[in-house]
Amino acid sequence: MTMPAASPSPTLAAPVAATSVSIINFSFKPQVIVVKTGAEVTWTNNDTDAHTVTFYADGSGSKGFQNGESYRHVFGTAGTFKYHCSIHPYMVGEVIVHA
Repeated sequence: MTMPAASPSPTLAAPVAATSVSIINFSFKPQVIVVKTGAEVTWTNNDTDAHTVTFYADGSGSKGFQNGESYRHVFGTAGTFKYHCSIHPYMVGEVIVHA
Protein backbone atom coordinates (compact mmCIF):
# COMPACT_ATOMS: atom_id res chain seq x y z
CA MET A 1 0.00 0.00 0.00
CA THR A 2 1.32 3.47 -0.84
CA MET A 3 1.44 5.76 2.16
CA PRO A 4 0.50 9.43 1.71
CA ALA A 5 3.25 12.03 1.95
CA ALA A 6 3.82 13.62 5.34
CA SER A 7 2.45 17.10 5.86
CA PRO A 8 4.60 19.47 7.94
CA SER A 9 1.58 21.16 9.49
CA PRO A 10 -1.58 19.12 9.05
CA THR A 11 -4.95 20.79 8.92
CA LEU A 12 -7.42 19.04 11.19
CA ALA A 13 -10.99 18.31 10.14
CA ALA A 14 -14.04 19.82 11.83
CA PRO A 15 -14.95 18.12 15.14
CA VAL A 16 -17.55 15.33 15.15
CA ALA A 17 -19.52 14.08 18.17
CA ALA A 18 -18.42 10.44 18.34
CA THR A 19 -16.88 7.84 20.64
CA SER A 20 -15.46 5.59 17.91
CA VAL A 21 -12.53 6.27 15.60
CA SER A 22 -11.65 4.05 12.66
CA ILE A 23 -8.09 3.77 11.39
CA ILE A 24 -8.26 3.34 7.64
CA ASN A 25 -5.98 4.30 4.75
CA PHE A 26 -3.35 5.59 7.18
CA SER A 27 -5.68 8.12 8.83
CA PHE A 28 -7.95 8.50 11.84
CA LYS A 29 -11.64 8.86 10.87
CA PRO A 30 -13.14 11.02 12.16
CA GLN A 31 -9.94 12.95 12.76
CA VAL A 32 -11.32 15.23 15.49
CA ILE A 33 -14.03 14.11 17.91
CA VAL A 34 -15.91 15.76 20.76
CA VAL A 35 -16.96 13.77 23.84
CA LYS A 36 -18.19 14.43 27.36
CA THR A 37 -16.02 13.94 30.43
CA GLY A 38 -16.01 10.26 31.43
CA ALA A 39 -16.56 8.99 27.88
CA GLU A 40 -14.72 5.93 26.61
CA VAL A 41 -13.31 6.31 23.10
CA THR A 42 -12.52 3.25 20.98
CA TRP A 43 -10.02 3.26 18.10
CA THR A 44 -10.30 0.28 15.72
CA ASN A 45 -7.58 -0.59 13.24
CA ASN A 46 -9.05 -1.33 9.82
CA ASP A 47 -5.71 -1.06 8.00
CA THR A 48 -3.35 -3.84 6.97
CA ASP A 49 -0.46 -2.21 8.93
CA ALA A 50 -0.09 -1.87 12.71
CA HIS A 51 -0.83 1.53 14.27
CA THR A 52 -0.73 3.22 17.68
CA VAL A 53 -2.63 5.94 19.48
CA THR A 54 0.02 8.02 21.24
CA PHE A 55 -0.86 11.22 23.11
CA TYR A 56 1.52 14.13 22.54
CA ALA A 57 1.22 15.51 26.08
CA ASP A 58 2.81 12.59 27.91
CA GLY A 59 3.52 9.85 25.38
CA SER A 60 0.90 7.55 26.89
CA GLY A 61 -1.44 5.48 24.77
CA SER A 62 -1.51 2.16 23.03
CA LYS A 63 1.07 -0.33 21.95
CA GLY A 64 0.97 -1.21 18.27
CA PHE A 65 -2.28 -2.91 17.35
CA GLN A 66 -3.10 -4.90 14.24
CA ASN A 67 -5.99 -5.07 11.80
CA GLY A 68 -9.23 -5.87 13.63
CA GLU A 69 -7.83 -4.93 17.06
CA SER A 70 -8.99 -1.98 19.14
CA TYR A 71 -7.66 0.38 21.79
CA ARG A 72 -9.91 2.07 24.38
CA HIS A 73 -9.28 5.11 26.56
CA VAL A 74 -11.52 6.84 29.13
CA PHE A 75 -11.25 10.64 29.28
CA GLY A 76 -11.75 11.66 32.90
CA THR A 77 -10.94 15.35 32.58
CA ALA A 78 -11.94 18.13 30.23
CA GLY A 79 -9.41 19.40 27.70
CA THR A 80 -8.02 18.91 24.23
CA PHE A 81 -6.02 15.73 23.73
CA LYS A 82 -3.92 15.61 20.56
CA TYR A 83 -2.52 12.28 19.45
CA HIS A 84 -0.66 10.58 16.60
CA CYS A 85 0.47 7.17 15.44
CA SER A 86 4.04 6.68 16.66
CA ILE A 87 4.72 4.36 13.70
CA HIS A 88 3.34 6.82 11.14
CA PRO A 89 3.71 10.30 12.76
CA TYR A 90 1.85 12.09 9.96
CA MET A 91 -1.31 10.35 11.20
CA VAL A 92 -2.78 12.84 13.69
CA GLY A 93 -6.03 13.26 15.58
CA GLU A 94 -7.63 15.09 18.45
CA VAL A 95 -10.18 14.41 21.18
CA ILE A 96 -11.96 17.45 22.63
CA VAL A 97 -13.45 16.64 26.04
CA HIS A 98 -16.01 18.90 27.72
CA ALA A 99 -18.15 18.67 30.84
